[in-house]
Amino acid sequence: MRVVVAPSICPAFRSAPFVSTGEADKAAAASSGLGELGAKYFVKMAWAWTFCLLLPFIALTNYHLTGKAGLVLRRLSTLLVGTAIWYVCTSIFSSVEHYTGTCYQSPALEGVRKEHQSKQQCHQEGGFWHGFDISGHSFLLTFCALMIVEEMSVIHEVKTDRSHCLHTAITTLVVALGILTFIWVLMFLCTAVYFHNLSQKVFGTLFGLLGWYGTYGYWYLKAFSPGLPPQSCSLNLKQDSYKK
Repeated sequence: MRVVVAPSICPAFRSAPFVSTGEADKAAAASSGLGELGAKYFVKMAWAWTFCLLLPFIALTNYHLTGKAGLVLRRLSTLLVGTAIWYVCTSIFSSVEHYTGTCYQSPALEGVRKEHQSKQQCHQEGGFWHGFDISGHSFLLTFCALMIVEEMSVIHEVKTDRSHCLHTAITTLVVALGILTFIWVLMFLCTAVYFHNLSQKVFGTLFGLLGWYGTYGYWYLKAFSPGLPPQSCSLNLKQDSYKK
């Protein structure tokens, strides 16, 4: 017996980008209007949700710890780096699918339509485009979840007065980011169960891991970078390392 996880949400991934047409049709029967709404506002806009919550969190926590507006702006540039990674990777995925794809007359991959040389043209003419569709969901959800975890590690250093409005603001953001991370993990599991083949999901996840490790595990350790969240050691040492 197969266990179905969140059927009203997971199958609705068919409406989001990076899901192949054939797989989407298989999941269509189990989807609902609520699931469509969830896919639209949580999956398609995964980076937007992550960006909007991390922006105030990084600003408040980093300013509270360092008191330096310049350092806060430097740390906020991690969001610009993340946006660039998102754009470049999704563009690569689209190009790979385009150059490896072929237009067919049906989801069963019968009858090649050689006159249609692009995915958009193929779909406009009622065809079905099939290429190597690297899982954009696996990439994006992996990258977003790991980035949130990295940035939230600073919370151990934040000490605020419970009666202060800053405490309320930071606590609210921590809860919101925790819930968002849970959603990304759930969506990642749904992608693993319902969509793409193994190699497409592996490649997508590897891109997400590479984006995370290339920044937080390597580049952000360098002087000429947005830097890591201030943590561990003493605050003075952290500020000195940020000034290098």
